[in-house]
Amino acid sequence: MNGQDVIELRDTNWEKSVENEEKPVMVMFYSTTCPHCQVMEPHFQKYAKDFKDKVVFAKVNIIDNPTIVGRYGIMGTPTFKFFCKGQPVQELVGEMYPSLLKKTVEDALQHSSQCFKKTTWIDPGITGYA
Repeated sequence: MNGQDVIELRDTNWEKSVENEEKPVMVMFYSTTCPHCQVMEPHFQKYAKDFKDKVVFAKVNIIDNPTIVGRYGIMGTPTFKFFCKGQPVQELVGEMYPSLLKKTVEDALQHSSQCFKKTTWIDPGITGYA
């Protein structure tokens, strides 16, 4: 599951690539044995090309990165999370119509800054993941 428009995230580069990224980030949590991930992968790659100037697209292998998976409560694959200023603002889980994934990115781009401003964020120190 590699693509030049999609970066591979690990526990070691998560902070730099998501939490400190100025652009919004769309992350696909996947497993190499997940058939639904394999169906969604080409669409994710296509949208990474389509939105590359506005959104960073990235993937996290759930087997290799248990810290991130635990921190964000990932329970199934594929899980798509849209992050704005390092905070998750949208989530989709499972295989879906590709147009729904595209619409989620478009909506998040349009509304995520408002959502971010109207949310009281919890200090990650209280969850034990800080």
